[in-house]
Order: sequence, then C-alpha cells, then structure tokens
Amino acid sequence: MHVGSQESVANSSTAIGFDERMLLHAEVEKKSTLHPERPDRLQAIAASLARAGIFPGKCYSIPAREITPEELITVHSLEHIESVEVTSESLSSYFTSDTYANEHSALAARLAAGLCADLASAIVSGRAKNGFALVRPPGHHAGVRQAMGFCLHNNAAVAALAAQAAGARKVLILDWDVHHGNGTQEIFEQNKSVLYISLHRHEGGKFYPGTGAAEEVGSMGAEGFCVNIPWSQGGVGDNDYIFAFQHVVLPIAAEFNPDLTIVSAGFDAARGDPLGCCDITPSGYAHMTNMLNALSGGKLLVILEGGYNLRSISSSATAVIKVLLGESPGCELENSFPSKAGLQTVLEVLKIQMNFWPALGPIFVNLESQWRMYCFERKRKQIKKRRRVLVPMWRWGRKSLLFHFLNGHHNVKSKLC
Repeated sequence: MHVGSQESVANSSTAIGFDERMLLHAEVEKKSTLHPERPDRLQAIAASLARAGIFPGKCYSIPAREITPEELITVHSLEHIESVEVTSESLSSYFTSDTYANEHSALAARLAAGLCADLASAIVSGRAKNGFALVRPPGHHAGVRQAMGFCLHNNAAVAALAAQAAGARKVLILDWDVHHGNGTQEIFEQNKSVLYISLHRHEGGKFYPGTGAAEEVGSMGAEGFCVNIPWSQGGVGDNDYIFAFQHVVLPIAAEFNPDLTIVSAGFDAARGDPLGCCDITPSGYAHMTNMLNALSGGKLLVILEGGYNLRSISSSATAVIKVLLGESPGCELENSFPSKAGLQTVLEVLKIQMNFWPALGPIFVNLESQWRMYCFERKRKQIKKRRRVLVPMWRWGRKSLLFHFLNGHHNVKSKLC
C-alpha cells in the first residue's frame, strides 16, 4: 500500500502492534507443566483475529520498533534496564522463580515497549483512531527497579509517557488484569498527570502480588490519583465490574478528563482462566471497552497484559477489538446488580475516594442508603422466616411431630458429644 493511502486508512482505523519476534521469548527449562505466560497466547489471539477477518483485514499494523534506553530510563532505573539486557547473554535465566528470560527476552521486551510507545503517539497525534498492542512479555508488575510477575518492562507506563511527549497532558491507565499492577502504581504514585485505576482480586492482601488495597491512594500531593478497587473474593463477574465502572471508574475518569485512555488489559479475570478464577465474559469486556470509548474523545489504547486460558483470551481480545472498530458490544447485560461482596467493595472505595473526587459523594450516599434498605429488608425476611418455623405443635401431624422430636433430640445429642 502506498504511504499516503496507508495514512488515510490509519486516521479512521484501529492500529495493531504485533511482531513475531516476541514469540521467541519462552521458558527454556523443561518442567512438568508449561509456563502460563508462553508464546501460544499471542498466537491464539492472532489466529482468532484472522478467522474473524479483523487482522489482517480491518485493522492495520504499525511497524515494530525497539524502545531506546533513553526512553526506558524515564520509567525504570538504569540497573533494571541493564539487568534485562544482560539476559541476552544467557540461554536461560530467572528474575524471580516465575519470571524467566532467555537469549531473546530482552529483544522481545524492547519490541513490546516500542510498539506501545508508538501506538500511544500515533493515537494522540491523530494518526490512528485507537489501537491494540498485541505484545508480550507483559508489563504491569515491572516497577522502577524490578522485574516480576512475568513482566520485564512496564509497557503501559512507557506508553503513558510517550503519549505525554506527543502532546497529551493527562493520561488515564485503567488496569482490569485480575492481579494488581503494583509496578504501574509505583511508577506513578506521586504523579498527578497520570491517573491509575485498578480492579483486581485482593482478598486482604492474600492474592498476588498482595498490593492494591483501597487505602493505597497515591502520595506526595498525588493522593486520589491512584484508585484501587480490590475484590474480596474470586468468582467476580460482569455485573460487579460493570457496577464498579458505573459508580467509581467513569465518574472519576470524567472528572479527571484524560487526553488518552490506556487499558492494561489482562484477560485473566475471564471465565475459565486457571490463575484468575473469575467470571468475566467476552461480552463483559466488550461493554467495559465501550464505556471507556466515551472518554478522551475515543482515543483509547488497549495493551495486552495477562490471561492464560487460550480460548478465553482469544475470544475476549477479539470482542474488545470489535468494539474498537466501531461494532456494538451487543445487547445489554441482563442483570447489572452486583454481588453483596462487590457492592461492599465499591462502597469501601467510594468512602475513601470521595475525599478526593467530589462527584463520588452523592453516589456514596445513594448507594449506602440502598445498602441499608437491603440489609433491613433481608433482616425482616429472616425474622418472618423464623416465625414461620415456630408454629404451634398441635399443627404438626403425628408422624411429622415424631420426626421433629427425634431429629431435635439427635441434634441435642450431637451437640453434647
């Protein structure tokens, strides 16, 4: 395609960042089970997009570029950058017990970061409508000084700073990976120009990596620019996520008014994922993407993070990219009511964050009153149920009375034993 015609397509199309050299990053050591973060992940998504006629087809590819040390130093320490680069001299090495590298990993990490930086720049400058970074290794656990959680360089952080270099003043990073993006939070926790919002399993700090409590709000004058929505249990699905978007994410994001929205899109909260054990459907991811599309004038960059069920990540990523291309996310989700635990989490977050975001105050008051009504109604039903059980003995038939007596006698014995 001619350069001029390619640019005209780019202005109205979704850009994809992908390079097959990222498939060379793989665990060399033979173990009893395959490492969850493996090349198959990208291949499964690419195959799904090809079957749907999306890529190649409706999206266009941006040329791959390796990130430079000068760009990385704005995110990571020099020691961290050098520790990743030195892995190219070894067939196999480990940063942590589960974060591996081989001789190709440093190149793959540079390509992933470079693609994310260029996608962000292209979207901010208007050369692309929006974009999807089909990259690995993932990045949101990589902090200023350390690689961990399968992550080497922090791709979302690199993209955010590249976007600001291209003219974006404020950037929102929305992290829906099932694990908290501790690296991204660390990098921006004192930065008021980058708002970080994460929805993740937390369980009181027992779920990896243990960070991301609701009380972690940022520091050094940037309080409120870190928003954590920490689920207290697994099994969280579409309803809880959509509810959190409606009552926390979107009100804060609208008040922040970002020039670019970046999604750290792990698909390990998807139904069937072996690590996340949650229940988001492709339709759920599509609806969340559509809701974010209303921000930043539609300037939206989705960056692949985790996700380890090949069927789940491929169907979920495809659903997201269809929304980027302008397709409807489908029919409204049947029941948008959250679980009891989900509502409690949202209330906890609102109570903390409304100190920094005034728009949340009325939302908290309204939800809290609904929660009190729910608790009152539930208590009333329980009392009514107990009254039904305590009927007069003469209403029992002879056989049922005998059974009731013997069963109660047995229960008393079992308690005494």
